[in-house]
Amino acid sequence: NSREDYENPWTIPNILSLARIGLAPVLGYLIVEENFNIALGVFALAGITDLLDGFIARNWASQKSALGSALDPLADKILISVLYVSLSCASLIPVPLTTLIILRDIVLIAAVFYVRYKTLSPPRTLGRYFNPCYATAQLKPTFISKMNTAVQLILVAASLAAPVFDYVDSIYLQTLWCITAFTTAASAYSYYRYGRKTVQKLKFAHFPQNWTVRFYLESRC
Repeated sequence: NSREDYENPWTIPNILSLARIGLAPVLGYLIVEENFNIALGVFALAGITDLLDGFIARNWASQKSALGSALDPLADKILISVLYVSLSCASLIPVPLTTLIILRDIVLIAAVFYVRYKTLSPPRTLGRYFNPCYATAQLKPTFISKMNTAVQLILVAASLAAPVFDYVDSIYLQTLWCITAFTTAASAYSYYRYGRKTVQKLKFAHFPQNWTVRFYLESRC
């Protein structure tokens, strides 16, 4: 029989994270259709959900969960990925930068699925693997990953505002592209270098002695 901690997944922060995931395709559609004014408003709403779920999880212990430690950054990654692809389609962010961000996120998400598999005690069935109530590990961010998330979101906000306030060809925006590329690469390296320190197994999680993974989902900013 399993001994994992069984937790309630329906906390307010988790619901807010799911709402942020739901806003991602809406934002993508608005950007592709070049409705940048409305897109800015929806992006601000998504940002509010991000601030709220973090505030609630930090201040109410009953609202904190291991699932939330993974769901929150996953929501950020989905939102950021959709935004960067959409902004590249609208020619507001360079395609190579978007490719760099997407490839790194794919590796990080794949690593999280691997961690889930390794920390889930037998029997490792699909039902138990995808059951969010079985908490096995909690993710922690690196400092550079927090900075990177902030920079990526700043670039998104600046790019969305560029056609509204007419500074699409600004040198400052292009400089921000370079800064984002640098922090993205640095964040990926930080997970390669310090990956094992970013995951905390829960009390009853199965953790083999020879387990090693270098990449994890970064936490939210």
